[in-house]
Amino acid sequence: MEVRDVHHSYRHHAVLRGVDLTLRPGVLAGIVGENGAGKTTLLKTFSGELRPDRGSVRHRGRFGYCPQAVVLDDSFTVRQHLDFFKSAFGLADLRRAEEVMETLAFTEYLDQRAGLLSGGSRQKLNLTLALMHDPEVLLLDEPYQGFDWETYLRFWELAMRLRDAGRSVLVVSHLAYDIGRLDELWRLDCGRLHRQDSRTEATT
Repeated sequence: MEVRDVHHSYRHHAVLRGVDLTLRPGVLAGIVGENGAGKTTLLKTFSGELRPDRGSVRHRGRFGYCPQAVVLDDSFTVRQHLDFFKSAFGLADLRRAEEVMETLAFTEYLDQRAGLLSGGSRQKLNLTLALMHDPEVLLLDEPYQGFDWETYLRFWELAMRLRDAGRSVLVVSHLAYDIGRLDELWRLDCGRLHRQDSRTEATT
């Protein structure tokens, strides 16, 4: 993914003020920033949900986007969500979804309606839907919110496995936890990205 000089404003409030980023294959990267810094706007722009006022975002290959706000139909079961997205992505089977669910310890909920899932389980489904078509670029907005400690560790296991398989993974969060797991780290501040040292950056 290549991002060049991206700007975005809401009315007269400038949120992004010239963002540049190159996300290479086989890289697990992170962006941190304070609440209200514009991280969600940044990812919506990267994913194409928002059009930048100026600048460009270019993807090469399939990409997956896991938004912070879980978008699920509470009346559908987990299995029905998977079948719906299988059809939308044109997939031959659910093999990849099953692998992700196994990693996240989520397979037992296949026939549970989404409206009855806990917050952490809803986030597991959200992440599974973003990954089930095996994207080459994965954009994750606060992906581990609601996870217990074991699932949090499973998430990082999954993220590093994707990186090692040559995928580009971008994790956006207001908390700089486990930054030692990242290959690259940026901080979003005053509408711009600033490169950080992931070995020494302090928790925000």
